[in-house]
Amino acid sequence: MGRYTGPACRICRREGIKLFLKGKRCTTAKCAIEKQRPSPGMHGRKYRKAPVSAASSYKSQLRAKQQLRYYYGLQEEQFRFIFEKALKKRGVTGECMLQLLETRLDNVVYRLGWAPSRRAARQMVVHEHVLVNGKKVNIPSMTLQPGTVVQIRDNERSRALVKRFQETGPSPVIPPWLSLDEQKLSGMVLRLPTKEEIAPVADEQLVVELYSK
Repeated sequence: MGRYTGPACRICRREGIKLFLKGKRCTTAKCAIEKQRPSPGMHGRKYRKAPVSAASSYKSQLRAKQQLRYYYGLQEEQFRFIFEKALKKRGVTGECMLQLLETRLDNVVYRLGWAPSRRAARQMVVHEHVLVNGKKVNIPSMTLQPGTVVQIRDNERSRALVKRFQETGPSPVIPPWLSLDEQKLSGMVLRLPTKEEIAPVADEQLVVELYSK
C-alpha cells in the first residue's frame, strides 16, 4: 500500500486530535480540530467517538498505533520495523520505540525548525539539502546517534528554503536533547530524548500491547 497523499486535515479529523501535519496552519484558527469539524465521510456528523474507557481494548490499541504512525508520517511496514528494532534494544520497549521515532533524520530536521512539517522535512532530505556529519544524505529514515551533527548545505538554494519558512512560520521550540546554531544552520543530537520530553500524542504502551499479540 502506497503513502497517503490525500488531505492531511482529514487524518486529524478522523483521529480527533491535532497531529500537526500541515505546519503553520495547525497553529491557527483554520485548523480543522480548532474549528471542530466532524469526522470525514457522509456519516461524520452523526459519528461520536466513544470515551477511551468505553472503547474496546483492540480499538484503543489500534487508534494509538494509527495516531503515532500518522504523527511521524510512516507507512505500516516502516512503523512495524521500528517496533521490532525497539524490541531488541535494552530498556522499556515503548520508550525505545519513541526514541527511534524521534531520532529519525526527518524528525530532527523538523524539530530544529528547518521545515514546517515532517513531510516537508522528508522532502528536504530526499533532495539533499541536509548534511549529516558533513556528508550529503538522502535517507529520511536514518537514525541519528548522540553526537551527530546535522546542518543545511552551504548553498544559496538550501539556505533560502529554510529562511523562507523561518520568516513565515512560528518560532520553533528546540527540545533540550538537541542544540542549534542559528547562524550556521547547524544542530547536534546531544543525547536520546526521554518520554517526558517527547510527550507522545498517544500511549505507546498500547502500541506495544497491539504488536505483542
